[in-house]
Amino acid sequence: MRRLAFILALLPGFAQAADLDGSQLSVLWGVPFAGVLLSIALVPLLAPMFWHHHFGKVSAAWALVFLVPFAVVVGPGVAWTAVVHAMVAEYIPFIILLTALFTVAGGIFLRGNLHGSAALNTGLLGIGAVLASFMGTTGASMLLIRPLIRANDNRKHQVHVVVFFIFIVSNVGGSLTPLGDPPLFLGFLKGVEFFWTMEHIWRETLFLLVALLTLFFVIDWWLYRNREEIQPRDPTPDTERIGFDGAKNFLLLGVVVALVLMSGLWKSSVVFNVWGTEVGLPGLLRDVGLIAVTLVSLRLTPSSVHESNQFSWGPMQEVAKLFAAIFLTIIPVIAMLKAGVDGPFGAVVKAVTNADGTPNPAMYFWATGLLSSFLDNAPTYLVFFNTAGGDPQVLMNALAPTLVAISAGAVFMGANTYIGNAPNLMVKAIAEDRGVRMPSFFGYMLWSVGILVPLFALITWIWFV
Repeated sequence: MRRLAFILALLPGFAQAADLDGSQLSVLWGVPFAGVLLSIALVPLLAPMFWHHHFGKVSAAWALVFLVPFAVVVGPGVAWTAVVHAMVAEYIPFIILLTALFTVAGGIFLRGNLHGSAALNTGLLGIGAVLASFMGTTGASMLLIRPLIRANDNRKHQVHVVVFFIFIVSNVGGSLTPLGDPPLFLGFLKGVEFFWTMEHIWRETLFLLVALLTLFFVIDWWLYRNREEIQPRDPTPDTERIGFDGAKNFLLLGVVVALVLMSGLWKSSVVFNVWGTEVGLPGLLRDVGLIAVTLVSLRLTPSSVHESNQFSWGPMQEVAKLFAAIFLTIIPVIAMLKAGVDGPFGAVVKAVTNADGTPNPAMYFWATGLLSSFLDNAPTYLVFFNTAGGDPQVLMNALAPTLVAISAGAVFMGANTYIGNAPNLMVKAIAEDRGVRMPSFFGYMLWSVGILVPLFALITWIWFV
């Protein structure tokens, strides 16, 4: 007990440690982060059973590979401050919001049997795209992925349905408001007006959604018209009318939206210092409210609804454990990026700037997007937001094309990999639980590179060059 008391007594002092200087770090500090990414990419492919049972241990191992030498080299004070900031300011609010949306959406069951024709599937993807900007990509994904999989469970080919669902609902659809995707919400907290993204990115979003929905319809129609596509026996029989069970959760979804909106609109001078990380009263109340919503949903939702939805905590546990390792091991990577031209990644910062010192929107779009594909897109958005000056008034007006490029790159290209946006992994896990044989990490990238990258190139040519 004395040792514990001594350690706790030291913790407040850690908060006084100097900030992490990314310009003094070696690129080798990025190895644990790369290890997490490679583990997510390769281990499920090479040792699927091992990964299924031990992905949490693998994530913890990479976190320790980073944390132990990091604390020794930079000092326990700097290391503690960095870890607390990553957890308290970023990871914990991130997981609380995802858990609330996952739980509430998982408490809504679409009763009855939809039949997954090309028209129906395209319609569901279009509805999901609209919902994503107003209830978040996570909320829309969790609400619709299960009904979509059930609608197609009598078909031979289902993978393309889930892949396009990730493209459209889990990513692109969330680009119009700060409620849609975490990067835009961070911009909202920094001072970007709520409807600014809708006013400035709707053309790029509409182009991308129309192109993806059209391409999906053609692929799905071609497969659906094949006589061997439909199985003789439908696993979901036509025994009930179409309707919703657990409809009270729609009200709770509204509460989630209201809490997130409140935390951005309400400005309070009340700030709590958690070992060097400032936590504002609006954000704290938002997180407490989201936890309450989660508990209320679990209390009000009948067990029959969860059973019908095949609701389980497996997908949420996978996201929570993997992203805990990502948020920890990404600490030095973000610090090196924030160091700008003086840091190890100075070449990246220079690449987004013209010779005359003005920002290059096309390069901002691709730099933000490519990093968002493999880093978490929320901190990546902040890095390039600050690289472009960090003044929301300037970025919304004189440098509007640059802010459009940063916002679109962060949201759109989160679809490039499974780890580009949290709902991607959650949808993948749910689909696999339902028996859909989803592509591997690199297999999914074959889809994204073949379909999304040419569309991103067209967007660059039309709007950013």
